[in-house]
Amino acid sequence: MAFPALRRATIADLLAAEDQGHACEIIDGDLVEKALPDVGHAVAQAGVVTEVRPPYDRRPGGSGPPGGWWILPEVDVSFGGDVLRPDISGWRRDRVPVMSQAFPVPDAPDWVCEVLSVSTAGRDLGVKKDIFHRAKVSHYWVVDRANKVLMVFRWSERAYELALTATPEQTVRAEPFPYVALFVGQLFGIERDEPGEPEVGERHR
Repeated sequence: MAFPALRRATIADLLAAEDQGHACEIIDGDLVEKALPDVGHAVAQAGVVTEVRPPYDRRPGGSGPPGGWWILPEVDVSFGGDVLRPDISGWRRDRVPVMSQAFPVPDAPDWVCEVLSVSTAGRDLGVKKDIFHRAKVSHYWVVDRANKVLMVFRWSERAYELALTATPEQTVRAEPFPYVALFVGQLFGIERDEPGEPEVGERHR
C-alpha cells in the first residue's frame, strides 16, 4: 500500500511510519508499506540466510569457509532518493570494510535477495529491480514462492541477465556464493531426505 502524498517522502516520514507500526520504503518519492511476512515468506528468507550467512559473513582468510561478506536481513538502505528494505542484503568486505551503523545504510549492496509475495511481486520485479540495477547491485536473487523457483540475476550494463533458474528438486551453487550447495526445496519448506551433489552452478573456490 502507498501513502498518498503531495510531496516526496523523507526519512522523517519513514521514521514516523515506523513509530506507528508501519514498515515502509520510499520508492520514487512515495512512502510504500511492505507486506506483512507470512510463514512461507519467513521459511524462504530463513532458508537463504541459514545457508549463505555462516560461510560468508566473516572476515576472509584462513583454512575455513571463504568469508568476505556482510550478510544482513531487513536493513534499510539508501539508493539515492529511494530507501529500500530488501529481505536480505550483502556487501563485499573488500568494498565496505566497516559496516555502516547509519540509518539508512548509505552503501548500496553487492547482492540482494527478495522473497516475492502476491502484493509485492510486481514491485520486486519492476521498479525495485530497476532501482537495484541503477545502483549497480551486482547480483539479485528472487525467490518466487508462487511458481516455486529461484531466479538469480547478474548485473550487466543494459539490464539484469538471468544467470540461473532453479526448481525445488535442484541443488545449486549460485553466484556470488559458489561455496554453498543450496537445496532449493528448503526455500519452499521441502525437506531433503539425503544430501546430494550440486546439479547446477559453478564449483566452490
